[in-house]
Amino acid sequence: MPAEIGQPAPDFTLPATTGEKISLSQYKGKQPVTLVFIPFAFTGVCQGELCEIRDDLGRFEKGGAQVLAISCDTGPTQKLWAEQQGYTFPLLSDFWPHGEVAKAYGAFNDERGCANRVTVVIDKDGTVVDSFATENLGTPRSAERYDEALAKL
Repeated sequence: MPAEIGQPAPDFTLPATTGEKISLSQYKGKQPVTLVFIPFAFTGVCQGELCEIRDDLGRFEKGGAQVLAISCDTGPTQKLWAEQQGYTFPLLSDFWPHGEVAKAYGAFNDERGCANRVTVVIDKDGTVVDSFATENLGTPRSAERYDEALAKL
């Protein structure tokens, strides 16, 4: 069942490119979180989206939101990609159990075995305030849609 607006966001703990494990619950009561599910590391659309976020983190920081990018890639793959691209926000590996967090958020693509392009904005109390997805894996999210979602914090 997908994460629903107005409901508590499903908690999770995943390994990050920084080597630590990050839990959604560590942000509860402290700051909002924007989950950015991406299909695959080292692909054009995903890289373009995360580079846009990297280059305009102020859009998220203005409301105090922490960006957490999540894919079903392995941790070493994500780490190399993050280092090459200079991502300053955590990339989290939902590799094993494969796609478990993406499934909890209704973002898993069973046919392709990856996360769909889904964004979930969670307030500091741990409640989902907005969620949006693109029509297909090849369509990037728009900056305007992020602004609309972040305005709900």
